[in-house]
Amino acid sequence: MEKTKEKKQSKTLTAPVYDITGVEKKSIGLPEAIFNAPVNQALIAQSVRVYMSNQRSGNASTKTRSEVEGSTRKIYRQKGTGKARHGDIKAPIFVGGGVVGGPRPKDHSLSMGHAMKRKALFGALSNKAASKEVYGLEESGLEKTNKTKTAYQFLKKVGFAGQRVTFVLPKMEITPFTKAIRNIENTHVIDAMSLNTYQVLKSKRLIFLESAIESLKKHYKV
Repeated sequence: MEKTKEKKQSKTLTAPVYDITGVEKKSIGLPEAIFNAPVNQALIAQSVRVYMSNQRSGNASTKTRSEVEGSTRKIYRQKGTGKARHGDIKAPIFVGGGVVGGPRPKDHSLSMGHAMKRKALFGALSNKAASKEVYGLEESGLEKTNKTKTAYQFLKKVGFAGQRVTFVLPKMEITPFTKAIRNIENTHVIDAMSLNTYQVLKSKRLIFLESAIESLKKHYKV
């Protein structure tokens, strides 16, 4: 008997799309190359460590005794005082003197290959998609949304108020909508090209404007 081959139907990844009033209107397809990628936890952790290290300015600095301003005169004679011998007042043992072994300016930056960053980001986004924490937002009506109250009412209606929410835009620009949401606590805005693994993991919810999905696909050529 011949065995019939059953065709496996792959489930299309989708995310619910809301309008600015918080009403679910439709669903949007998510590219599987980005939102259904292999998850490498070690690579994700490395990407976060590189990102955090690159945020450090490394400007902490102290002055040695040669850099402290002050007199170089010997504070008292070498012998006959009964006290320990000393040179000038800039010695580390004195208040206001130099610092021994203190921090100096340092470059803390780390590097990571583009392919590795990409895999880490896709893995983090895939985790979010699997946890149903990726959403879409209709762009119609956003140009009229210039009140923080309106944006907050949207978050409250969909149940995200008080959570760390990141809105992903197709490109970073100042619009009435971005002005409306920038005053809401724990709410952040980033463009699709600048989205990184750290921002994805730190956010509880990711809300993509519809065109931001296309910008993400175009940027990573998927």
